[in-house]
Amino acid sequence: MAEYLHENRVPGDMLVPVPLHIKRLRERGYNQSGLLAQKLGERVSMPVIKGHLYRIKDSLPQARTTTVDERRKNVDKAFSCRYEDLHGKTLILIDDVCTSGATLESCAAALKAAGAESVWGFTLAREI
Repeated sequence: MAEYLHENRVPGDMLVPVPLHIKRLRERGYNQSGLLAQKLGERVSMPVIKGHLYRIKDSLPQARTTTVDERRKNVDKAFSCRYEDLHGKTLILIDDVCTSGATLESCAAALKAAGAESVWGFTLAREI
């Protein structure tokens, strides 16, 4: 991921990991997107903001849904921002896998509602 960002400059002021719901985070013990964002930030010298974006809806894991419509409904309004200090910022949203893009879209909507100028999605893998 770091190599890709070095070779293909994606505009961004900071990295934002896709958050897990607190219940799932307690069960799993870690957030894979947070770990990816942290290491990526270190390698490309970009700050990672944690705690701004959070998951307010404890929904099924996206892997348990079967259609794009189900995925969109599953994460509709699932995320929110605690702070509104993102005005004018260009953010790079980090996740492990993108299947339909529904999670990235829902996160981007919450970040834009908090003032982000633009949000780019960047994932380790893409399911097709």
